[in-house]
Amino acid sequence: MSGIDWRGLMQAGLHGLGLEPAVFWRLTPVELRMMLGREQMIPPLTRARLAELAAAFPDVKKEQGNGGNRNDARAAGGA
Repeated sequence: MSGIDWRGLMQAGLHGLGLEPAVFWRLTPVELRMMLGREQMIPPLTRARLAELAAAFPDVKKEQGNGGNRNDARAAGGA
């Protein structure tokens, strides 16, 4: 199973929105969500939420001697 409620989505699109099957199957998931009014249920990514995510999942640079690559001029031999 894919975990997608196809029956529910088809019922919402074909019966709730009155879409023809060909139109329903051409929609992207985002377009269908917008048409169903569910896109507003997902809050936009704000600066505060981005800061929360950055704190929860910080970028960690590995040192060159530990087998990691550093993305700076020194690692590229530039300085």
